[in-house]
Amino acid sequence: MKKRTTATAAGAAKRRKSTAVARKVGPGRAGTAASSRDSVASDDKSTIRRLKAQLARAQARIEELQAHAETDFLLDILNRRGFERELVRAIAFIKRYHASGALIVLDVDRLKPINDAFGHAAGDEVLKAIVTALSGEVRASDVIGRLGGDEFAILLWNLSETDARAKAAMLEGVIDRLTFVFRGSKVAAGASAGVAVLGPHSDVERALDEADRAMYVRKAQRRHEAHD
Repeated sequence: MKKRTTATAAGAAKRRKSTAVARKVGPGRAGTAASSRDSVASDDKSTIRRLKAQLARAQARIEELQAHAETDFLLDILNRRGFERELVRAIAFIKRYHASGALIVLDVDRLKPINDAFGHAAGDEVLKAIVTALSGEVRASDVIGRLGGDEFAILLWNLSETDARAKAAMLEGVIDRLTFVFRGSKVAAGASAGVAVLGPHSDVERALDEADRAMYVRKAQRRHEAHD
């Protein structure tokens, strides 16, 4: 009986000791787990910041490449793709807000003879001078683009048809007055301009076609005037 009582007491003491040890160790383990969770959260935040920075750089690069894809490398104005994108936006704005605008398509009259006689470097100089002249005659809100070769387009805001045609004639005059000297020879280029009025029923293809056809009519008139 005495041995059983002693064994029972010893077992109880051992259990109390184990419980005390468990209680002592428990909070330390919990602290380690909390520290581990904090470390993981910190790593996650660092990863998110790094990915956001990479995404921002990628978006900036995409915008840079898009700008290059829509810019004429020689003249630093919009190419046909970029200009048509702006024209789409303009027509959408005009339809939604009942605004007004006009499209001018302008073709350089005598660029090919200049290229043939003096080389393409001379032709490039003529094109650059024409863009500079056009830029000086339009507002900051207006848009100039090169449709290709010696053909340009100008998007003008808030102009009536009468004002747009007057503007086209004025731009012709500005370019007609430009003169160049190549290899001792004084030459001029000139330009013919056609107009399309933009309204609620306009679309890009029809507007460009209308202005283009008007430009060719004007070019024929100028040839006839020069012949007379």
